[in-house]
Amino acid sequence: MSDRFQRMRERYLTGEIPWDHPDPPPEIIALSQELPPGRAIDLGCGTGRACVWLARAGWQVDGVDFVPEAIAMAQERVKAAGVSDRVRLFVADATNLAFLSEPYDLAIDVGCGHGFSEPELYAYLDEVRRLLKPGGLFAFFVHLNDPAKPDAPVLKTRVDQNLLMTALQERFIIEQFVPGETIAMGQRGPSAWIYLRRP
Repeated sequence: MSDRFQRMRERYLTGEIPWDHPDPPPEIIALSQELPPGRAIDLGCGTGRACVWLARAGWQVDGVDFVPEAIAMAQERVKAAGVSDRVRLFVADATNLAFLSEPYDLAIDVGCGHGFSEPELYAYLDEVRRLLKPGGLFAFFVHLNDPAKPDAPVLKTRVDQNLLMTALQERFIIEQFVPGETIAMGQRGPSAWIYLRRP
């Protein structure tokens, strides 16, 4: 088992999950209001907050997380929200989703992909591209390590911006890059919402 898996599992076991809120980020809420309902996949779904929100907005949603305890919590949340008929949840590695083949209209990632090694990131993005239907939208939130600002404070879990953008350009059409700054678990660093289309 990877160190990343052990760290994440420990957080769910101890309840130290400060990123978990009742509602998803405003960016996901906005998408649920702007897009017609279809099929969505939440990559690194955690406790299922985005799955529940999208399901309530009429979407059919699949949620994937590699931490069994996260999926167990998500199942309880989905059941309590009364949307079990519109949400499927899977314990799985987001870099290997061969068991899924449905074309999705929307893929969302709120903090999953920036935890991968370089080979894992490439495998992950290949899977997202495979699962999205042509024209499908990928809304991707990441913590970044900006090479133009080597002295800037960075979050512990992050991805090199140049490496990421090159990998994205090889697989998707980049529609929008919205830079920001994130404070997480006492650390501050650059981040971005990136909106991508499957060619």
